[in-house]
Amino acid sequence: MRGLSRSSFAEVEERFNAVAATADLGRLAEDLSSVAVLLDAEHGLRRNLADPARQAEQKAEVVRALLGGKISDAALETVIAAVSVRWSRSPDLSDALERLSVIASAAEAESAGRLDDVEDELFRFGRIVEATPALRMALVDPAVPADAKRGLIADLLSDRVAPTSLRLITQLALHPRGRSLERGLEEYGQLVAEQRQQLVAVVRSAVPLTDGQRQRLTTWLRTTYGRDIHLNTEVDPRVLGGFSVRLGDELIDTTIAGRIEEVRRRLAG
Repeated sequence: MRGLSRSSFAEVEERFNAVAATADLGRLAEDLSSVAVLLDAEHGLRRNLADPARQAEQKAEVVRALLGGKISDAALETVIAAVSVRWSRSPDLSDALERLSVIASAAEAESAGRLDDVEDELFRFGRIVEATPALRMALVDPAVPADAKRGLIADLLSDRVAPTSLRLITQLALHPRGRSLERGLEEYGQLVAEQRQQLVAVVRSAVPLTDGQRQRLTTWLRTTYGRDIHLNTEVDPRVLGGFSVRLGDELIDTTIAGRIEEVRRRLAG
């Protein structure tokens, strides 16, 4: 989100934080996700609710008539707050509700002491999907019924991951909203990490990092970026030696493979 939508989201998030303090966070997360899916499916409704020419109270009445009694009071108040502000584009309204849904899920995980687990589980499942084409196809194929996807995820992950992770992974598989499953898991992981103001660093190395190496790398990154760092590590023999660290769009590459590629670029230039 940019410009107007960014400031509008901050305003809605303030109202969301107020109602979430006493809400059932799991129910709130599910309700907000359901409304985002509804608005994605009903383009005309979304355009009307995001129309800056319509009065905020008029749009609030539409929301109450459509959703009153069908979603929690906390979710209803959040949706009303969202339709009462101005958005740069109508899809930003759906994006805002999805984002708040993930934030509610993260708050639920934090209250249960499982926020670290959720960060790790989203990352790990993304790597499993990337490495297992048959699983990926089953989860992204639009011809596969939603119940079948839900059942597959439950069979794979129930009792193996935090309930929040199971909800978020299922949510993405059923409603990717135009993203790849891997990209969606990465975005959700970033949102979860932001709940503790952490940066997420993806570290690739030829062999597993020792505990000492992880600690030294975490300390160096924390000092460099002035933020807490959550490390997601993966072993990739293609890096040959050394390691690479990606934080958002920034890449720190000390791998042998990276140096070879740099030499090639220079020779080609």
